[in-house]
Amino acid sequence: MYKKIDSPQNATIKHLLQLREKSRVRKKEQRFLIEGVLELKLAFKADYQILEVYVCTSIVAIELFEETFKEWLSQIQITEISSEVYEKLAYRASTEGVIGVATWKDLHISALRLKTDNPLILVMEAPEKPGNIGAILRTADAANVDAVIIANPKTDLYNPNVIRSSVGGVFTNTIATGSTTEIISFLRKHSVNIYGAILQSSISYHEQDFTKATAIVVGTEHEGLSSEWRENTAQNIIIPMGGSIDSMNVSVAAGILIFEAKRQRGF
Repeated sequence: MYKKIDSPQNATIKHLLQLREKSRVRKKEQRFLIEGVLELKLAFKADYQILEVYVCTSIVAIELFEETFKEWLSQIQITEISSEVYEKLAYRASTEGVIGVATWKDLHISALRLKTDNPLILVMEAPEKPGNIGAILRTADAANVDAVIIANPKTDLYNPNVIRSSVGGVFTNTIATGSTTEIISFLRKHSVNIYGAILQSSISYHEQDFTKATAIVVGTEHEGLSSEWRENTAQNIIIPMGGSIDSMNVSVAAGILIFEAKRQRGF
C-alpha cells in the first residue's frame, strides 16, 4: 500500500505547486516536476534522480503504473493522489496521471564532455521563451546533435513549459550552459569552428562547409547575437528570405541550419 493524498490543501501539494510555478524555488532546491509517462521514462533513462512519483489512480491504475515503471520501482517513493489533487498539480490539460519530482543535473559547460572530435553543436544565446527552447531541443534530438549549449540563459531549463514543449527533449539531449565567454573558450579549446547566424559580413548557409567540427550559434529574434559572438565567428551565415518579413522564428532558423549541416554530413 502506498501513501495517499486526497486534499489539494495538503502542505506537500502546496509545495509542489511552488516548484511548478516559481523558478527561484526550483533553483534554491535544485528540484523540478516532470509530468507525463513519456517524459518521466526519458528522465529515468537519462539517469536523472527521481525522488518521488505522484500517481492519480483514477487516471492510471496503479498496477499499470507499476508495470510501466517496473525497471525503476525500487528507486522511487510513490504516492497516490486524488483527481482533485492531480487537477491542481497538472500543467497540461490532457495528461496521463503521473507527476515526478526530480533533482537538477550540473549542466555547466565545465562538465560537458564531447564524445567525438568532429562534433555538431547548436548554441543558443540568451533564449527567453520556453516554447522556443523546447522546440529547438526537439529539433536537436531529431538531428541527433552532439550537444546543445545555452549561453546566458534567461529561463531555467527545468521550467515546466520547456519540458512540455520539448516533449522530453530536455532529457534526451546533451545540454550545457554558461556565459558567452565561457562557451567561446570551450569551443576554441576543442577546435570547434563557430558559425553565427548574423546578417553582417555573411554568406548563405548552404555555401558554408559544416563537415568539420561545427558550432552553429543563434540568437534571439529581437536582439540577434551579441558583439562577443560577432568577434569570434569563423564565418557569419544567413538564411536568404524572399518575403516582406526580415526575421524568422529562432527555432525554425535553427532547424534549417542544423539539418543543412546534417545533410552535408550524410545524414
